Amino acid sequence: MPALAMAVLVPALARLVWWRALQSAGWWRQVRWCALLNVAVLVAGWLLTGRDGAMATYAGLVLASALGVWWTGLR
Repeated sequence: MPALAMAVLVPALARLVWWRALQSAGWWRQVRWCALLNVAVLVAGWLLTGRDGAMATYAGLVLASALGVWWTGLR
């Protein structure tokens, strides 16, 4: 659940800050990429730590979401 929530919130909040730069980037495209990256990070966190809710996993979710927004709209 945190992976999908971050996938929706980060692109939406990024549009509030960088609205001009992200006008041409599709919001659904950003959400799809962020969701894909976040699920991969969440699964990797489960495999590495053996549990859900590790702070390193949540930090990875933040970084993956930021990377997804950057890759799809700001680079």
